[in-house]
Amino acid sequence: METALPKTTSPKTIAGKPAGFFRKLVRQRALIFMSFPFLIWLFIFKYLPLWGWTIAFQDFKPAKGFTDQEWIGFDQFAFLFQDERFLQVLRNTLAMSFINLVLGFATAITLAILLNEVRHMFFKRFVQTVSYLPHFISWVVAASIVQTTLAPDGIVNQLLGKDILFLGVGEYFWGLFGAASVWKDVGWNTIVYLAAMTMIDPAQYEAAEIDGANRFQRIWYVTLPGIKPVIIVLLIMQIGYLLEAGFEPQYLLGNGMNVDYSEVIDIFVLKYGIAQGNFSLSIAAGMFKTVVSFILLFGANHIAKRMGESRLF
Repeated sequence: METALPKTTSPKTIAGKPAGFFRKLVRQRALIFMSFPFLIWLFIFKYLPLWGWTIAFQDFKPAKGFTDQEWIGFDQFAFLFQDERFLQVLRNTLAMSFINLVLGFATAITLAILLNEVRHMFFKRFVQTVSYLPHFISWVVAASIVQTTLAPDGIVNQLLGKDILFLGVGEYFWGLFGAASVWKDVGWNTIVYLAAMTMIDPAQYEAAEIDGANRFQRIWYVTLPGIKPVIIVLLIMQIGYLLEAGFEPQYLLGNGMNVDYSEVIDIFVLKYGIAQGNFSLSIAAGMFKTVVSFILLFGANHIAKRMGESRLF
């Protein structure tokens, strides 16, 4: 009786991955060709302009050629961190980003859970529609609504029976910004969480109900763990945007009375960089914001990986 010799594995099979990778590319060639326009757009508008970061290390003069510019090294960065105005702007940016992060997550998750528990479909759809609508209003219109509401003769002061100039008190601005951001985006932010809740197996709710869990316990032990991976991934992404507090709401709601609390990095770049022709300073501030965001994103992702949680990559 002949014994079968073990099959020898060819180098192509041993490697495995390259051959499988190229076969997959061939099978999905239609998708690859469809992605080419986006990759070209990404390279032209996102990566190619990065050469402009060199302006941050020059005393840039628009009338001179690139090779004729005077190189000043890190002088612009040193000026930024010695400038009290920039440090104040950095404080405002971090404070408003943190407020937006905490309020945005808490309100969106809470509203998504409440909507998920509603069994009356007409009421559920009505609340969803009403909460989504402000997202589609531009900040120009939204800021006008906020200013009218908070005016001395606005509805808020009429309800309080007082005459408070809310946007004239700097200490109020962070809270007002957080409330306005929640009003505008809370409905839109619930979409991802509601979609994640539809993926939870209904048998888990039935088993929890059989075990005697009340509605709050089912939310705590079934719903929240079910959407935990989505929460962590979105949290990592938002941490990467901690220095992106926004521009339009602060610019539109800010004024001379609350400027010490409303001015953020983007407004600083506009006022003291672009408007005054100091392009090197504006590039340095933008570069600082991008590098810090990059570090925060990768740091948060690494911490999630070390803790065994869901992550971006």
